[in-house]
Amino acid sequence: MNTFGEKLRVTTFGESHGSALGCVIDGVPSGLQIDEELLATEMQRRQGGKSIYATGRKEADSVEILSGVFEGVSTGAPIALLVRNHDAKSKDYENIKSIFRPGHADWTYYQKYGIRDYRGGGRSSARESVARVASGAIAKMILKEAGIICQSGIYAIGGVEAKTIDFNHAKHSEIFALDPLQEAAQKTLIKQAKIAHNSIGGVGLVCAKGQNGKLIAGLGEPLYYKLDGAIAAMMMGLNGVKAVEIGDGIEASRVYGDQNNDPMDTNGFLSNHAGGILGGMSSGAMIAVKVYFKPTPSIFLEQQTIDIQGNPASCKLKGRHDPCIAVRGSVVCESMLALVLADMLLLGMSARIENIKKVYTQI
Repeated sequence: MNTFGEKLRVTTFGESHGSALGCVIDGVPSGLQIDEELLATEMQRRQGGKSIYATGRKEADSVEILSGVFEGVSTGAPIALLVRNHDAKSKDYENIKSIFRPGHADWTYYQKYGIRDYRGGGRSSARESVARVASGAIAKMILKEAGIICQSGIYAIGGVEAKTIDFNHAKHSEIFALDPLQEAAQKTLIKQAKIAHNSIGGVGLVCAKGQNGKLIAGLGEPLYYKLDGAIAAMMMGLNGVKAVEIGDGIEASRVYGDQNNDPMDTNGFLSNHAGGILGGMSSGAMIAVKVYFKPTPSIFLEQQTIDIQGNPASCKLKGRHDPCIAVRGSVVCESMLALVLADMLLLGMSARIENIKKVYTQI
């Protein structure tokens, strides 16, 4: 499936080494001010910083708005966004066109479709995420109207975890590090992996809150489109993600109920072990999601594999690859969270009859 969302529906298209990638966003209300500067900024964030921490592939990632916008405002028609590829080097993959790369989706895609598109992974490449970030920027414009802010950063690289969370620091960090005191050690792990022609895994932290600190309560559609279920599905649908935690996550399975519950007083919740979601709906507390990325499967060490005929083969990759996909992946996860919340925001408008009456009752 290449489409996600219920009310706000996004369809992505294109391949890593095709002529372009893009998306069609259906369900955007008319009259939304389209901030092209924000759109460009989000695309730049996804590109990451210095090439030592990211891929050497450098694309302009400029977004062409093909439809759905007139004089800077959404029309209510589907918004089509296009990002052209200019720096693809398919020749780097000639030597592996008949073999399967360990850790990649080559084998499973071939089993399903019977076609070996060896050029950079095709749809399974992280390059596809440009469409998610572009559509996520539109979602952020919708959320801004409701006072909702999404933030992200790197919580852990390898075994080095953040001890403090500073989203403002992450904005200026080359690896989007949340903890300035752990950043140097995290950078060292990435550089060591790259020098060794290897890669390393990491964890992104993605959060959403209101401008006044409190999020809208009641976002989510029980029972079969719960907010936490939709978030987990969207994050797991991103290439390279192997686990998702909301709030305390697996730690909740190791404690007693009185340690896990979030008490309340007249000002709201006194803790946030639930990560801002109860019963599949937002509680009003900050939504907190940890997303776990595996090491980039594209490494420059010789590995054992098989070819299309099933014969033993050796895999030695060339090309340009991220030594840690979690770094740029954290930005993509922020876009995904924005898309889920914008979808839930639009769906929630029909939850109460008074909302319908406000729009349709003649006064």
